[in-house]
Amino acid sequence: RLDIVPVTNAGTLRQFIRLPWKIYREDPFWVPPLIVDMKKMFDKTKHPFFDHSVADFFIAVQHGEVVGRIAAIQNKNHNRSHNESTAFFGFFESIPDQDVASALLDRAAQWARDRGMHQLRGPMNYSTNETVGILIEGFDSCPCLMMPHNPRYYPELIEKAGFDKAMDLYAWWLLTEKGLNPKIIRVGERVLQEEGIRIRTIDMKKFWDEVEVLKRIYNDAWSTNWGFVPMTDAEFEHMAKDLKTIVDPRVVLIAEKNGEPVAFSLALPDFNQALIKINGRLLPFGLPKLIYYGRRIRQVRVLALGIAKKVQNWSGFGAALYYEAFRRGVAAGYHSCEFSWTLENNDMINRSMRLFGAQIYKRYRIYQKTLPTFSSSSDSTSTACRISSSV
Repeated sequence: RLDIVPVTNAGTLRQFIRLPWKIYREDPFWVPPLIVDMKKMFDKTKHPFFDHSVADFFIAVQHGEVVGRIAAIQNKNHNRSHNESTAFFGFFESIPDQDVASALLDRAAQWARDRGMHQLRGPMNYSTNETVGILIEGFDSCPCLMMPHNPRYYPELIEKAGFDKAMDLYAWWLLTEKGLNPKIIRVGERVLQEEGIRIRTIDMKKFWDEVEVLKRIYNDAWSTNWGFVPMTDAEFEHMAKDLKTIVDPRVVLIAEKNGEPVAFSLALPDFNQALIKINGRLLPFGLPKLIYYGRRIRQVRVLALGIAKKVQNWSGFGAALYYEAFRRGVAAGYHSCEFSWTLENNDMINRSMRLFGAQIYKRYRIYQKTLPTFSSSSDSTSTACRISSSV
């Protein structure tokens, strides 16, 4: 017997959160998330996503054992921004069993249809501002901070459930020992001098003022990207609060023209290198380990590079930012860097990454499926046989 059970209490939420420890117990590259962070992520009374949108969580139970999970998500801000009626699935996990995966995805699809949605897209953990995508290439290394990881069989499970590719995402890898493309150095230095651009590090003494600067540029710079949803004030502050403890101000840069901030580069130490040591728990020994290994991190992830629209067409401006970010990262002692993620159809940024000397080393995929407005009687019977909404 296979039941799809809604998460309605502390017990089912605990099962939802703990399932990945079962799925990945033999995977040396999985990085256990902090359980305390997961509890905040799914707390509808505290996470700012639920100020404007809705989601429900489900677990798959087979013979009394939890074997899968999924979130069904309606991001109302996304649909307003893109004039769509799209729902999302996220936080997907499943044992290698097509019946389990299909039942979970069917439940999310039914949830979406019940709310008048016309397509289902994912994995997307609330929005493109959070963790998104299924890993389809690059399984032989750990994910960087805030990037997904999954078993190799996940793409097949999703595709056999009737989903097609919507978009691929790239993660780029760069070793600083290889140096920087001389063209980037030449163009970067020229632009900085001729355009009078000042690039400075973030001022941690004015952290929340700086957060406001980053938010304004971020929401402007990314506004035309596929799937992008502007972050609300509460969402941006929520993320900033979570990341403040791991920020290295030496590699968070703001570019100014005539004293006005017009671009930024946000890099963070890859704290996954420390998180993998503590198995999701800060107490009793996790926190000291996190501090110990955190001080030894020599790898960063560039989460975002944003250039305000009014200067995006300036020739060489991106090169100047790349150049300065690289130079300061090396000076800070970092040996390697992941740039992630970029959209496969963002030709300009992808060309820049190649020119920069980076290589694609991981690929992720977002899937989607058109939802029928009604189900045939045979479909309804099939679904009812394997899905139960009972607790």
